[in-house]
Amino acid sequence: MLAPKTMETTSADDGAESFGPRQTDVLQAALALLVEGGDKGLTTARLARAANCSKESLYKWFGDRNGLLEAMITYQASKVRIAALPRVKPSAEEFRHQLAGFASDLLTVLSGPTSLALNRLSIGEAGREGAQLGGLLIERGRRAIENRAMRLLDAGRDAGLIAFDNRDAAFNALYGLIVGDMHVRMLLGDAVPLIADASALDTQAARAVDQFWRLYGVAEETNPNTN
Repeated sequence: MLAPKTMETTSADDGAESFGPRQTDVLQAALALLVEGGDKGLTTARLARAANCSKESLYKWFGDRNGLLEAMITYQASKVRIAALPRVKPSAEEFRHQLAGFASDLLTVLSGPTSLALNRLSIGEAGREGAQLGGLLIERGRRAIENRAMRLLDAGRDAGLIAFDNRDAAFNALYGLIVGDMHVRMLLGDAVPLIADASALDTQAARAVDQFWRLYGVAEETNPNTN
C-alpha cells in the first residue's frame, strides 16, 4: 500500500489532527473506497485516482497504511462535535442542548456506512498478528470522542447543573443511554428503526439526554414566595 512516512498534520487541543482541504478530499475519497470495496478496494492507485492526487502526496501526508487509517478514523471522530459553551454560566437549557448535539452527532456517525465499514474491517482483522486497526479505532476514535465529552461533563458539573463522583461512570452512562445496542445490531446487519432519518436520531438523542438528566441532573432551587 503506502510506504512508511511521517504524517504531516497539525495537532489540535484535543489531540486530533486538523487536515487541510486537499487532505480532507483524500480522506473523504478513501472512506468512500472503503465503504464501496472494503479493504481490498483501498489501494494507493485507486485512492490517488479517486482523489486526483499523486502517490507522492499520499506518502507525504499519511505515510503507511496505518497512518492513512489513523487519519481516516481521526477525521470520522472529528464529526462528533462539542460546541463551545458560553463563557458565563450556561443555563440548564443551554447545557442540555449541548448534550443533545453531542448525542445526535454520535448517533449519526456510528450509524453511517463509514463507521460500520471501519468497525467490520477491524473485527475481521481481530486476532491476526500485527493487526492495529482495532487499537486505532479505540485510541483515535472512541477515546478522542470520550475526551471531548468529558470536558463537556466537567463544564456542566462546574456550573452546578449536573453532579457525579466518578466522571468515567457518568460518561459511560451517557454513552450507553445514547447508543444502547444500536451499533452492535447494525454491525450484525440489523436494520435499526431509530436511524431511519435525522428526526429519528434527534428524538433518540433527546430521549437519552432526558434519561441522563434524571440520573445526574441537579434540581433547580426554588425560592419561597415573599410578600
